[in-house]
Amino acid sequence: MTAERTGHCLCGAVAVTATHAPHEIGACHCEMCRRWTGSAFVTMMVPETALTVTGADHVRRYASSGWAERCFCGTCGSTLWYRLTAPGMPRDYYMAAGLLDDLSGIRLAHEIYIDRKPDAWSFAGPTHQMTEAEFLATLPASPEE
Repeated sequence: MTAERTGHCLCGAVAVTATHAPHEIGACHCEMCRRWTGSAFVTMMVPETALTVTGADHVRRYASSGWAERCFCGTCGSTLWYRLTAPGMPRDYYMAAGLLDDLSGIRLAHEIYIDRKPDAWSFAGPTHQMTEAEFLATLPASPEE
């Protein structure tokens, strides 16, 4: 783990500092993530206690399901993070990897909803892959979209 990684949205209204950031990122191929980002949502999981957000008054939230929210910059529209909101679920941030100022030393390690991935793209290198059903089975409760 690195001591700290920083980043910001397109306009700079929202800035983030992640302490003890992992060296791995993941990709989600679900329909909602594809519609939200225009492609797979490439994220870095950051524990709630390890992320500092500056400009939080610019953060807008959208409850995309009964169990999660998607956040974006209200000024420029940049994708910021995805969070589980249902009781009993971890409150970690799945922060958009594209916010980071420096992605060096980070590798794509896993992909979820791999059975929903369009044929139009593939990532290089081996990753741990989970289908929609496999991923949903890992959650404390089986939420419905």
